[in-house]
Amino acid sequence: MAKNAKVYVTESGENVFGVIAEFATAADIYHAAEKVRDAGYTRWDVYAPFPIHGIDTAMGVKRTRLPLFCAACGLTGAGLGFLMQWWMSGVDYQMVVQGKPYGAWEPFVPITFELGILFTAFSTLLGMLAFNGLPRHNHPLMRKERFLGCSDDTLAICIESADDKFDPEQTRAMLERLGGKNIDLVEGD
Repeated sequence: MAKNAKVYVTESGENVFGVIAEFATAADIYHAAEKVRDAGYTRWDVYAPFPIHGIDTAMGVKRTRLPLFCAACGLTGAGLGFLMQWWMSGVDYQMVVQGKPYGAWEPFVPITFELGILFTAFSTLLGMLAFNGLPRHNHPLMRKERFLGCSDDTLAICIESADDKFDPEQTRAMLERLGGKNIDLVEGD
């Protein structure tokens, strides 16, 4: 994601984070999201108090790499678990388990499975936090009273100033054409 070379500043000296607009219905915000995507914006998001079917397609959201990361970590955990057990019971401290020869794979299945699950669980949590840029203890949108309604009954789109196509006046005009109401600049970093 390219950073915009321009830094927009309000009259009070605050950096501009973006422009936010409210929409009346889920259908309105869905169609607005399609138009914002088609206009070429890449740094923006839709906020709603409920899931909107197909909004990720309307926004042009690409599939995440998190499943590949989790699969790699899970297979690594299972492989390390198997290798650890094989080394311990087949090479380092040979012991007959369940009447099987040294290093037989059958007794290793439960621990191999559990370590695969453990590595997958932790990689899922940590990967999700890393890919989403969390934890973020302060977000500029939280300063807007209207944005807080997105957890109750407000539907909103926020286009960030970090977007290459961002221009406060043009972005505001586009959101007005799309049916946005209560369009406002969001200040902060």
